[in-house]
Amino acid sequence: MKVLIFGASGMVGLGVLRECLVAADVTQVTTIGRTPADTSLFRRDRMDAGFNYAVSHKLRQVTHADMFDYAAIEPLLAGYDACFFCLGVSSLGMREDDYARITYDLTLAAARTLRRLNPGMRFVYVSGASTDSSEQGKTMWARVKGRTENALLGLGFGGAFMFRPGAMIAMHGVRSKTLAYRILYPVLGPLLPLARLIWPDQILTTELIGRAMLEAARRGAAKGVLESPDIRRLAAGGA
Repeated sequence: MKVLIFGASGMVGLGVLRECLVAADVTQVTTIGRTPADTSLFRRDRMDAGFNYAVSHKLRQVTHADMFDYAAIEPLLAGYDACFFCLGVSSLGMREDDYARITYDLTLAAARTLRRLNPGMRFVYVSGASTDSSEQGKTMWARVKGRTENALLGLGFGGAFMFRPGAMIAMHGVRSKTLAYRILYPVLGPLLPLARLIWPDQILTTELIGRAMLEAARRGAAKGVLESPDIRRLAAGGA
């Protein structure tokens, strides 16, 4: 497979990038973003012997300033089997129109371009737990995410899958770019393994999410919207 990753510098994006680099059936990984992903964050001693080869020969990082317009790089976006769209921002302190511009407008600008260039592509979008598919609820971010999901599901990709992870544990050197999460993880991190024992279906790792996204790209999924338990089953090889 040849795959695109948007948002590979973030926690989920880095997680799926790592899984793509070690997956034997992924022959090319191209990241698109304003900044390149920092692959030095991966703990090399946890990777298999093929990691350095994978980085050298499978990975291409494309730096692109205007994430609302892809005309200048369209030739670099054609010929792909899957896209993992992991771009996102926190809604904290944002007005709805500003949040919608980044969450809805930016995502759809990329998705419409990719649908035109790669009609059979499978598109995986990282949304969030409690997203509002009705688009009518009281929570602003959930409405906007729901509108984004619904639009993506209606674009006509070869397959479109909305991932709604909740709590996540970062693995293999991956870490969040969000300051609040980077402050909270050292405090709450020791409690997460215990929480996984109590709620095994609700707490995922970046490795599990990456594996599930690859499974969705390879063979699809039983439904278009996947909550945390669905993501875990998909990562284990179930539909």
